[in-house]
Amino acid sequence: MAMMMSSTSSDAVRRQPPDHGGPAATGASALAGAPLGDAHFDVICKLVYRVAGINLTRGKEGLVRSRLAPRLRALGLDDFDAYLHYLDRDVSGAELVQLVDVITTNKTSFFREPEHFDLLQRVVLPQLAARGGTARFWSAGCSSGEEPYTIAIVARELLGGSTADPRILATDVSTRIMRRAREGVYDDRELAGVPPAILRRHFVKHPAVPGAQRVVDETRATVRFARLNLMHDWPMRGPFDAIFCRNVMIYFDRPTQQRLVNRFAALLAPGGYLFVGQSESLTALTHDLQYVQPAVYRTPA
Repeated sequence: MAMMMSSTSSDAVRRQPPDHGGPAATGASALAGAPLGDAHFDVICKLVYRVAGINLTRGKEGLVRSRLAPRLRALGLDDFDAYLHYLDRDVSGAELVQLVDVITTNKTSFFREPEHFDLLQRVVLPQLAARGGTARFWSAGCSSGEEPYTIAIVARELLGGSTADPRILATDVSTRIMRRAREGVYDDRELAGVPPAILRRHFVKHPAVPGAQRVVDETRATVRFARLNLMHDWPMRGPFDAIFCRNVMIYFDRPTQQRLVNRFAALLAPGGYLFVGQSESLTALTHDLQYVQPAVYRTPA
Protein backbone atom coordinates (compact mmCIF):
# COMPACT_ATOMS: atom_id res chain seq x y z
CA MET A 1 0.00 0.00 0.00
CA ALA A 2 1.29 3.64 -0.54
CA MET A 3 6.68 8.92 3.30
CA MET A 4 7.68 7.95 6.81
CA MET A 5 8.65 9.66 10.07
CA SER A 6 11.30 8.89 12.64
CA SER A 7 10.23 8.04 16.15
CA THR A 8 12.55 10.78 17.40
CA SER A 9 11.76 13.70 15.12
CA SER A 10 8.97 14.64 12.73
CA ASP A 11 11.44 16.17 10.26
CA ALA A 12 14.04 13.42 10.44
CA VAL A 13 13.47 12.27 6.88
CA ARG A 14 14.48 15.67 5.55
CA ARG A 15 18.11 15.23 6.56
CA GLN A 16 20.82 13.89 4.29
CA PRO A 17 21.74 10.17 4.48
CA PRO A 18 25.35 9.22 5.06
CA ASP A 19 27.64 8.19 2.22
CA HIS A 20 28.52 4.58 2.96
CA GLY A 21 30.54 4.05 -0.19
CA GLY A 22 32.09 0.76 -1.18
CA PRO A 23 30.35 -2.30 -2.65
CA ALA A 24 26.77 -3.12 -1.69
CA ALA A 25 27.87 -6.40 -0.12
CA THR A 26 30.06 -4.70 2.53
CA GLY A 27 27.82 -5.70 5.44
CA ALA A 28 26.50 -8.97 4.02
CA SER A 29 28.54 -11.31 6.21
CA ALA A 30 27.92 -9.33 9.40
CA LEU A 31 24.23 -9.13 8.62
CA ALA A 32 23.87 -12.89 8.84
CA GLY A 33 23.88 -12.60 12.62
CA ALA A 34 22.49 -9.08 12.95
CA PRO A 35 19.58 -9.15 15.42
CA LEU A 36 16.36 -7.22 15.05
CA GLY A 37 15.93 -6.02 18.60
CA ASP A 38 12.68 -4.94 20.23
CA ALA A 39 13.70 -1.29 19.93
CA HIS A 40 14.38 -1.70 16.19
CA PHE A 41 11.07 -3.47 15.67
CA ASP A 42 9.13 -0.81 17.61
CA VAL A 43 10.61 2.02 15.51
CA ILE A 44 9.85 0.20 12.25
CA CYS A 45 6.29 -0.53 13.41
CA LYS A 46 5.70 3.15 14.20
CA LEU A 47 7.14 4.23 10.86
CA VAL A 48 5.04 1.80 8.85
CA TYR A 49 1.89 2.68 10.79
CA ARG A 50 2.33 6.46 10.46
CA VAL A 51 3.12 6.27 6.77
CA ALA A 52 0.95 3.45 5.42
CA GLY A 53 -1.51 2.69 8.24
CA ILE A 54 -0.28 -0.92 8.42
CA ASN A 55 -0.60 -2.26 11.95
CA LEU A 56 2.36 -4.58 12.58
CA THR A 57 2.10 -6.50 15.85
CA ARG A 58 4.34 -8.64 18.01
CA GLY A 59 5.05 -11.95 16.37
CA LYS A 60 5.95 -10.34 13.03
CA GLU A 61 9.60 -9.76 13.96
CA GLY A 62 10.80 -12.64 11.79
CA LEU A 63 8.84 -11.40 8.80
CA VAL A 64 10.18 -7.85 9.17
CA ARG A 65 13.76 -9.03 9.52
CA SER A 66 13.61 -11.39 6.53
CA ARG A 67 12.07 -8.75 4.28
CA LEU A 68 14.47 -5.99 5.31
CA ALA A 69 17.65 -8.08 5.18
CA PRO A 70 18.02 -7.64 1.39
CA ARG A 71 17.72 -3.87 1.82
CA LEU A 72 20.56 -3.84 4.36
CA ARG A 73 22.71 -5.90 2.02
CA ALA A 74 21.91 -3.62 -0.93
CA LEU A 75 22.88 -0.55 1.10
CA GLY A 76 26.03 -2.15 2.51
CA LEU A 77 24.82 -1.79 6.10
CA ASP A 78 25.96 -4.08 8.90
CA ASP A 79 22.98 -4.00 11.25
CA PHE A 80 19.60 -2.50 12.00
CA ASP A 81 21.09 0.36 14.00
CA ALA A 82 22.81 1.50 10.82
CA TYR A 83 19.63 1.00 8.80
CA LEU A 84 17.49 3.12 11.13
CA HIS A 85 20.21 5.77 11.12
CA TYR A 86 20.13 5.72 7.32
CA LEU A 87 16.35 6.11 7.31
CA ASP A 88 16.56 8.96 9.80
CA ARG A 89 18.92 10.90 7.55
CA ASP A 90 17.33 10.09 4.20
CA VAL A 91 16.56 13.49 2.71
CA SER A 92 14.95 12.02 -0.43
CA GLY A 93 12.54 9.67 1.31
CA ALA A 94 13.40 7.00 -1.27
CA GLU A 95 14.35 4.40 1.31
CA LEU A 96 11.08 5.00 3.15
CA VAL A 97 9.26 4.01 -0.01
CA GLN A 98 11.46 0.91 -0.27
CA LEU A 99 10.66 0.03 3.34
CA VAL A 100 6.92 0.10 2.72
CA ASP A 101 7.41 -1.82 -0.52
CA VAL A 102 9.10 -4.76 1.16
CA ILE A 103 6.81 -4.82 4.19
CA THR A 104 3.53 -4.83 2.26
CA THR A 105 2.02 -8.17 1.31
CA ASN A 106 0.97 -8.60 -2.33
CA LYS A 107 -1.18 -11.69 -2.67
CA THR A 108 -3.82 -11.79 -5.37
CA SER A 109 -5.06 -13.76 -8.36
CA PHE A 110 -7.39 -13.45 -11.33
CA PHE A 111 -11.09 -13.86 -10.42
CA ARG A 112 -10.21 -14.08 -6.72
CA GLU A 113 -13.37 -14.34 -4.57
CA PRO A 114 -15.50 -15.08 -7.66
CA GLU A 115 -18.80 -14.25 -5.94
CA HIS A 116 -17.92 -10.59 -6.37
CA PHE A 117 -17.41 -10.88 -10.09
CA ASP A 118 -20.61 -12.88 -10.39
CA LEU A 119 -22.48 -9.96 -8.77
CA LEU A 120 -20.62 -7.53 -11.01
CA GLN A 121 -21.74 -9.48 -14.08
CA ARG A 122 -25.32 -10.23 -13.01
CA VAL A 123 -26.33 -6.98 -11.31
CA VAL A 124 -23.87 -4.10 -11.35
CA LEU A 125 -22.84 -4.03 -15.00
CA PRO A 126 -26.38 -4.49 -16.41
CA GLN A 127 -27.44 -1.48 -14.32
CA LEU A 128 -24.57 0.55 -15.75
CA ALA A 129 -25.29 -0.65 -19.29
CA ALA A 130 -28.89 0.53 -18.97
CA ARG A 131 -27.69 3.90 -17.74
CA GLY A 132 -25.01 4.38 -20.38
CA GLY A 133 -22.10 6.80 -20.16
CA THR A 134 -18.82 6.15 -18.39
CA ALA A 135 -18.76 3.34 -15.82
CA ARG A 136 -16.07 4.18 -13.25
CA PHE A 137 -14.35 1.67 -11.01
CA TRP A 138 -11.51 1.92 -8.50
CA SER A 139 -9.30 -0.99 -7.46
CA ALA A 140 -7.67 0.27 -4.24
CA GLY A 141 -4.71 -1.90 -3.29
CA CYS A 142 -4.47 -3.44 -6.74
CA SER A 143 -1.20 -5.30 -6.08
CA SER A 144 0.23 -6.87 -9.26
CA GLY A 145 -2.84 -6.03 -11.33
CA GLU A 146 -4.91 -9.20 -11.40
CA GLU A 147 -7.92 -7.53 -9.74
CA PRO A 148 -8.25 -4.47 -12.01
CA TYR A 149 -7.59 -6.56 -15.10
CA THR A 150 -10.32 -8.99 -14.00
CA ILE A 151 -12.71 -6.05 -13.60
CA ALA A 152 -11.69 -4.84 -17.06
CA ILE A 153 -12.23 -8.28 -18.60
CA VAL A 154 -15.68 -8.74 -17.04
CA ALA A 155 -16.70 -5.17 -17.96
CA ARG A 156 -15.55 -5.46 -21.56
CA GLU A 157 -17.26 -8.82 -21.94
CA LEU A 158 -20.61 -7.44 -20.77
CA LEU A 159 -20.44 -3.79 -21.84
CA GLY A 160 -18.83 -4.36 -25.22
CA GLY A 161 -22.08 -3.90 -27.13
CA SER A 162 -23.52 -1.14 -24.96
CA THR A 163 -23.00 2.61 -24.77
CA ALA A 164 -21.35 2.29 -21.35
CA ASP A 165 -17.63 3.06 -21.37
CA PRO A 166 -15.70 1.29 -18.56
CA ARG A 167 -12.80 3.13 -16.94
CA ILE A 168 -10.81 1.58 -14.09
CA LEU A 169 -8.43 3.34 -11.73
CA ALA A 170 -5.94 0.95 -10.07
CA THR A 171 -3.77 2.13 -7.18
CA ASP A 172 -1.30 0.65 -4.73
CA VAL A 173 1.26 1.94 -2.25
CA SER A 174 4.07 -0.23 -3.63
CA THR A 175 6.09 1.25 -6.49
CA ARG A 176 7.69 -2.14 -7.10
CA ILE A 177 4.43 -4.01 -7.56
CA MET A 178 2.89 -1.20 -9.61
CA ARG A 179 5.63 -1.55 -12.22
CA ARG A 180 4.69 -5.18 -12.67
CA ALA A 181 0.97 -4.38 -12.80
CA ARG A 182 1.49 -1.87 -15.60
CA GLU A 183 3.33 -4.46 -17.68
CA GLY A 184 0.38 -6.86 -17.48
CA VAL A 185 2.57 -9.93 -17.98
CA TYR A 186 1.70 -13.18 -16.19
CA ASP A 187 3.06 -16.71 -16.38
CA ASP A 188 1.01 -19.81 -17.03
CA ARG A 189 0.80 -20.65 -13.32
CA GLU A 190 -0.76 -17.26 -12.55
CA LEU A 191 -3.25 -17.72 -15.40
CA ALA A 192 -4.20 -21.28 -14.47
CA GLY A 193 -7.66 -20.31 -13.19
CA VAL A 194 -8.61 -18.10 -16.15
CA PRO A 195 -11.17 -19.72 -18.51
CA PRO A 196 -9.68 -20.64 -21.92
CA ALA A 197 -12.16 -18.41 -23.81
CA ILE A 198 -11.10 -15.43 -21.69
CA LEU A 199 -7.44 -16.23 -22.34
CA ARG A 200 -8.04 -16.25 -26.09
CA ARG A 201 -9.82 -12.89 -26.09
CA HIS A 202 -7.85 -10.93 -23.51
CA PHE A 203 -4.30 -12.31 -23.51
CA VAL A 204 -1.55 -12.82 -26.05
CA LYS A 205 1.63 -14.88 -25.73
CA HIS A 206 4.60 -12.76 -24.76
CA PRO A 207 7.14 -12.74 -27.60
CA ALA A 208 10.19 -12.53 -25.32
CA VAL A 209 9.13 -14.40 -22.15
CA PRO A 210 8.53 -18.15 -22.59
CA GLY A 211 5.50 -19.45 -20.72
CA ALA A 212 4.07 -15.96 -20.18
CA GLN A 213 1.17 -14.01 -21.63
CA ARG A 214 0.34 -10.32 -21.67
CA VAL A 215 -3.02 -8.60 -21.32
CA VAL A 216 -4.05 -7.36 -24.77
CA ASP A 217 -3.73 -3.64 -25.45
CA GLU A 218 -7.49 -3.02 -25.67
CA THR A 219 -8.06 -4.45 -22.19
CA ARG A 220 -4.96 -2.80 -20.72
CA ALA A 221 -6.16 0.56 -22.06
CA THR A 222 -9.23 0.28 -19.82
CA VAL A 223 -7.05 0.46 -16.69
CA ARG A 224 -5.04 3.46 -15.45
CA PHE A 225 -2.44 2.71 -12.80
CA ALA A 226 -1.27 5.26 -10.23
CA ARG A 227 0.67 4.98 -7.00
CA LEU A 228 -1.42 6.05 -4.03
CA ASN A 229 -0.95 5.88 -0.29
CA LEU A 230 -4.42 5.43 1.18
CA MET A 231 -3.28 7.34 4.28
CA HIS A 232 -2.55 10.48 2.24
CA ASP A 233 -4.74 12.87 0.24
CA TRP A 234 -6.64 11.35 -2.67
CA PRO A 235 -6.33 13.50 -5.80
CA MET A 236 -9.09 11.80 -7.78
CA ARG A 237 -12.70 12.90 -7.69
CA GLY A 238 -15.77 10.72 -7.64
CA PRO A 239 -18.19 9.44 -8.18
CA PHE A 240 -17.20 5.81 -8.67
CA ASP A 241 -19.81 3.20 -9.51
CA ALA A 242 -17.86 0.57 -7.60
CA ILE A 243 -14.80 0.53 -5.37
CA PHE A 244 -12.87 -2.66 -4.73
CA CYS A 245 -10.74 -2.55 -1.56
CA ARG A 246 -10.39 -6.22 -0.81
CA ASN A 247 -8.07 -7.84 1.72
CA VAL A 248 -6.42 -4.50 2.42
CA MET A 249 -8.15 -3.24 5.55
CA ILE A 250 -7.25 -6.38 7.49
CA TYR A 251 -3.80 -4.81 7.91
CA PHE A 252 -5.25 -1.65 9.51
CA ASP A 253 -6.55 -0.99 13.01
CA ARG A 254 -10.19 -0.11 13.57
CA PRO A 255 -9.84 3.70 13.62
CA THR A 256 -8.01 3.55 10.28
CA GLN A 257 -10.66 1.22 8.86
CA GLN A 258 -13.37 3.64 9.99
CA ARG A 259 -11.72 6.58 8.27
CA LEU A 260 -11.21 4.63 5.07
CA VAL A 261 -14.79 3.38 4.84
CA ASN A 262 -16.10 6.92 5.32
CA ARG A 263 -13.77 8.19 2.60
CA PHE A 264 -14.77 5.40 0.22
CA ALA A 265 -18.47 6.05 0.81
CA ALA A 266 -18.00 9.75 0.05
CA LEU A 267 -16.57 8.87 -3.39
CA LEU A 268 -19.30 6.41 -4.38
CA ALA A 269 -22.13 7.39 -6.69
CA PRO A 270 -25.69 6.97 -5.40
CA GLY A 271 -26.30 3.24 -5.51
CA GLY A 272 -22.54 2.62 -5.86
CA TYR A 273 -20.95 -0.56 -4.52
CA LEU A 274 -18.09 -1.13 -2.07
CA PHE A 275 -16.42 -4.56 -2.28
CA VAL A 276 -14.23 -5.65 0.64
CA GLY A 277 -12.47 -8.95 1.29
CA GLN A 278 -14.41 -12.04 2.32
CA SER A 279 -12.49 -12.07 5.61
CA GLU A 280 -13.42 -8.44 6.25
CA SER A 281 -16.63 -7.00 7.64
CA LEU A 282 -18.01 -3.53 8.28
CA THR A 283 -20.31 -4.61 11.11
CA ALA A 284 -18.07 -3.09 13.79
CA LEU A 285 -17.87 0.24 11.94
CA THR A 286 -20.27 3.17 11.72
CA HIS A 287 -21.47 3.92 8.19
CA ASP A 288 -24.57 4.50 6.03
CA LEU A 289 -23.82 1.76 3.54
CA GLN A 290 -26.41 -0.94 2.95
CA TYR A 291 -25.50 -4.62 3.17
CA VAL A 292 -25.88 -6.45 -0.16
CA GLN A 293 -24.18 -9.80 0.40
CA PRO A 294 -21.06 -10.98 2.25
CA ALA A 295 -18.29 -8.41 1.76
CA VAL A 296 -20.44 -6.19 -0.51
CA TYR A 297 -22.12 -2.92 0.51
CA ARG A 298 -24.00 -0.21 -1.35
CA THR A 299 -24.77 3.46 -0.93
CA PRO A 300 -28.45 4.43 -0.88
CA ALA A 301 -29.70 5.05 -4.42
